[in-house]
Amino acid sequence: MSRQSDHQLTSSYEDFVSARWNGAARIAWSLTRDATEAEDLVAEAFARLWPHWGRVSQDNPTAYLNRSLVNLFLTSRRRKDVRELLARHRHRSTARDVAEDVATKDELRAALDQLSAQQRLVVVLRYVADMSIEEVAQLLGCSAGTVKAHTARATHAMRQLLTTL
Repeated sequence: MSRQSDHQLTSSYEDFVSARWNGAARIAWSLTRDATEAEDLVAEAFARLWPHWGRVSQDNPTAYLNRSLVNLFLTSRRRKDVRELLARHRHRSTARDVAEDVATKDELRAALDQLSAQQRLVVVLRYVADMSIEEVAQLLGCSAGTVKAHTARATHAMRQLLTTL
C-alpha cells in the first residue's frame, strides 16, 4: 500500500468511527445497562474493526461493528456470575440519559432489566438499532423464527411487567 492509500484508509476509518460511535454506544448501553461497560464494549468493537478495515470497509462495516458488539456483549455475559449480574441489575441506578426524568422511559428500562440477556439483545437490535428480523437473525446466526420467538416472548414479558410497574 502506498502512503496515500494508507492515509485514505485511516481517514475513512476515522470518518466511520465519528459517524457510528454514538449509535454504537446507544446499542451497547441498551445491552449492558451500564455506561462504563458500554463505553468499553464500543471501544473494543472499534479496536477489533481496525485490523480488518481494508476488507470490511468495502463490504458492510456497520454489520461487522454490530456483530462485534453482540459477540462482545454475549462473551461478557458468559463470563459473569449470575448472582453478581442479578445483584448489579437490582442495585443499579436508572439511566444516565437525557430523558431520565421521563417516567415511561424509566419503566421501559426497568422492564428491559427484567428480560433475559438474549431477549434484551433481540429487543435492542429490533427496536433500538431498528434492524429487521432477517438482519437480527443473520447477526445472531439463528433463524428468523428464533428471532420472532424471542421477540414475542420479550414483548409479552414487557407487557406484563409494564402493567405491574
